[in-house]
Formats: sequence, structure tokens, C-alpha cells
Amino acid sequence: MPKILVVDDDVAFCNMLKGYLERQKYTVFNAFGVQQALQIMDENILDVLLTDLRLPNGTGIELLDKIRVKGLKTQVVVMTGYAEVSSAVAAMKKGAADYIAKPFSPNALLETLQKIQSVAPNTGPATETKPKQDLSNRVMGISDAAVQLNNHIALVAPTNMSVFINGASGTGKEVTAKAIHDLSKRCTSSFIAVDCGAIPKELAASEFFGHVKGSFTGAVEDKVGCFEASSGGTLFLDEVGNLSYENQVQLLRALQERSIKKVGSTKETPVDIRLVSATNENLEQAVADGRFREDLFHRLNEFTINVPSLKERNLDLPLFIDYFLNKANAELHKDVKGFTNDALSILKKYPWPGNFRELQNLIKRLVLLCQEKEIDVALIPEHMKNKANSNVESSVENAAVNWVDKEILEKRRIEEALVQTKYNKSKAAKLLQITRKTLYNRMAYYKLDL
Repeated sequence: MPKILVVDDDVAFCNMLKGYLERQKYTVFNAFGVQQALQIMDENILDVLLTDLRLPNGTGIELLDKIRVKGLKTQVVVMTGYAEVSSAVAAMKKGAADYIAKPFSPNALLETLQKIQSVAPNTGPATETKPKQDLSNRVMGISDAAVQLNNHIALVAPTNMSVFINGASGTGKEVTAKAIHDLSKRCTSSFIAVDCGAIPKELAASEFFGHVKGSFTGAVEDKVGCFEASSGGTLFLDEVGNLSYENQVQLLRALQERSIKKVGSTKETPVDIRLVSATNENLEQAVADGRFREDLFHRLNEFTINVPSLKERNLDLPLFIDYFLNKANAELHKDVKGFTNDALSILKKYPWPGNFRELQNLIKRLVLLCQEKEIDVALIPEHMKNKANSNVESSVENAAVNWVDKEILEKRRIEEALVQTKYNKSKAAKLLQITRKTLYNRMAYYKLDL
């Protein structure tokens, strides 16, 4: 029976987790501070340490360091709020197996525990790891949008279904396609990416299917096309909506026949590819407008994955900042440690219209410019600061509007309940599913007749 130590200074929260996990057949110990946790760790062989980062008289990092020094096989999961996700990343670099952001559901915790227990524990001291990445070097994230994306990738990757990836520019559609390839049975074969928007329509057939020497002016030697080159693996066609109608017909035929004919050749060459395509435009609308063949659209669209924008994955922002910072340091041979709190605050408020590509480019530029250990707000471009501040003001205004709408709706519901019950307060409260005292308080707030 797995043994878990839950460490948190919130006694009620600890007891709640203890009761839930014991119902799931775990043996659970509770500790409400570092010293108590260290004592339990000395007296028991633990499978999992589930600890908050901030604790009385210490931190969860101290407990993690204790495990590293002793070379224990205990898996560590850190609990953290959004504001401390960057600290959780630091914990993972020290050897934590995973982290979970508060507030979390008991089921989410159970899934995390089952996931880390399905992986064989290390036989020695924990080594530094990269945060939340898979085999394709992809930051997986913890936001709801990221979890849904990862679930869809894991679901479709083992199949041979054609996958259509939809997402705005800069959201990482090619990274998603590579993740599908890396998790498939074709992972040992080629992954070839082609930008359809960069191919002149006159050369598309040659790029896709290849050509034989002398088939047209400039064809000075035989060429292997991307279909043949990716046979046995995965072919990723980006911006597929940019293909001309003639090229769409050629692509459809190749997908239907699973064979290609090189330009200037009469020989059919069989190909075995898994096709993944992507676009940042609405192909359904293009089909409706007659700009894209409906039969090709359905052939490409056996399974659709929508890649969320960075704005939709705001909870993952600290992870990507850390990932791109490490990448920029390696490329530029620098050692920038991070961002000041003021600079990080601007990045969190900025809406990121260019998504991950914009974030990566910015961080690389800031790392190049930075002469200190941390990137200060002074290095961030003025237009980003202005946009971040205006974005916050807009959010506050929208929240105020939503609150006003909520109050109007609540007042109307109370009035309707009172009329329906002929001003019987007890019945009205029951109808509204609130207490009688709460009803009186809300009626007084809205100046309704008591």
C-alpha cells in the first residue's frame, strides 16, 4: 500500500486530503510544518511526498533537498498557487516529479499520483529535469486548455488517422504535429514539415511528389518529393489552405491512392505516410466559399486538434518563460537567471497577440540585451508596457460590467421568487436555494420591500 506524506500548514486541508487518499487505499501521514515532516521522513519509508512550497519555519524545497541528499526514491509533488508556478519549476529542476496548482480537485490529485507512480522511481539521487516536457521537447503545461490539448494528442497519436490542426499563428502547430509523430508507432521514421504557403503553385507537384531529370526547365537531376521522403513516417503540411485548386486535386489523389507519380514519370510509387496538416484560417468557411475542396477537407480532417493561444494558457506562462529563457541562454552563451518581479508582472498582463513565437523572440532579445543577472522592466519595449496596462484596465472594466449584470440578474430572480411565493420569505428562500437570513440581507441590499 503506497505511503504518502502530506505537508501543509492548513490543518483542515491536510485532513481532507488524508481522508480522501485513505479511501483510495493509500497510507497517509500528515505534517503541518518542516520539522514535523522531517521527523516522519526519518521514521518511515515514503513513496510520495506531497508538500506545499510555503511552510512554517521553512519551505517544501528543504524537504526536497533532504530527499536528494539521502538519495531516497521518494517521489515529490509540490502544491502551488499560480503566483508561485515559477517556484514549482525551480523545484522540478531540483528533482520534483511533478506539481499541481491550487485549487485542485481530488480527482486531479489522484491522476497526478497515478501518473508518477506509473513511472519507475530513480535508483539514485534526483537529477535536474526540465519542466513539464515530453519526448518532443514540448512544454506540456498545467492549464485546462493544455491538459485538453495533451489528452487529444495522446488519444490520436497511436492511430494512423489524418489529423487537422487548427490554431492562430505562433501557437505551435508544428510542435503539436511533431508531438503526434513522436508518440506514434512511426516515431523512428522521418518527420518532414512543408510550408505550403511558401511553395509557388507551379512547383508544388515537384515538391510533393518529386521529378525526373529533364522533366522541365531547371530539372537537372532526379528529385525525391516530400511524400516519398516521409514514407513510413509523418508528413506535416502547414498552411494547407494556401494550396491552389489544382494542387488540392493532386494532393487528394495521392491521399486516396496512397501512391504518387513523379513529374515527368509514368511510374506509380507507393507511399506509406501519416498526414498531419494545419492552418490558421477557417477551412470550413473556405469550403463554403468554394476556395477549398470539400472532399479534400474531409480527407484531411479525420481528427481535429485545436491549439489554444497563449492567452488561453495564461497559467502556463511561467513555464514557457522559464523554457525560452533557458533556451536563449544556451544559444547566446549567457547566464541570465530570470526576471525581476516588475518585469514578470508586465509579461503576465500582456495579451500576447503573437503567441509563443512572440514570447520566444522577446525573451531571446531581452537575454541578449541584459547585462545583469535578472531582466528588469526597463528592457521591455514601451509598446508592450502600454498594452499590458491597457489590457488590465480593460479587464477591470469588463469585470465591473459583468458584476453589474450579475446584480441585475440576482435582483430580478429575487423579485420573481417573491411574487411566485406571494412574499412568503421562507418559501422564496427555499426556491432560491439560499438561507432566509441571506434572502433578508439581499433584499435589504437591493432596497426591496421587506
